[in-house]
Amino acid sequence: MSTDKVILGIDPGTTIMGYGLIHIKGGKAALIDIGVLQLQKLENQALKLQSIFSKTLELIEQHKPDELAIEAPFFGKNVQSMLKLGRAQGVAIAGALYRNIPIFEYSPKKIKQSITGNGNASKEQVAAMLQTLLQFKELPRYLDATDGLAAAMCHFFQRNPASGGKKHSGWKSFLKENPDREDKH
Repeated sequence: MSTDKVILGIDPGTTIMGYGLIHIKGGKAALIDIGVLQLQKLENQALKLQSIFSKTLELIEQHKPDELAIEAPFFGKNVQSMLKLGRAQGVAIAGALYRNIPIFEYSPKKIKQSITGNGNASKEQVAAMLQTLLQFKELPRYLDATDGLAAAMCHFFQRNPASGGKKHSGWKSFLKENPDREDKH
């Protein structure tokens, strides 16, 4: 893995698409940007998909990522929801492919496992661990943003085992290895 690169992470959705960008330099990750694309007010599925494609291209043009990490659709009970989510993911992937950016897919469980050490962690647990790892003060209003960021960090950890991303089994393990990172407030 190159020592200097930008990774765009996307949490696809048809109501809210979360994204996060990290810069990898010297084996360390730093936060570039985090946010969401809100799609609730768009009237139909086609407009939502168009917005996802446009936002993905906008993020690519603005930040010039080297790779895209995206959360893979999970299997649920509602087939309609899965279909919509799969379309949203496909459109975001198409945006990256349009700009010749390599795509890496990770299951929700794999992303949570790589960030927290627990594949069944909550959105809040993932967000809190990211906040500690990347040292940002405020959590975003929508945790879809940290879910997108988690996809990027998962990719970093999977492609760069020397980063130490996989050796922590949770908060206690991480803080034991990094006592200076604990928030004492």
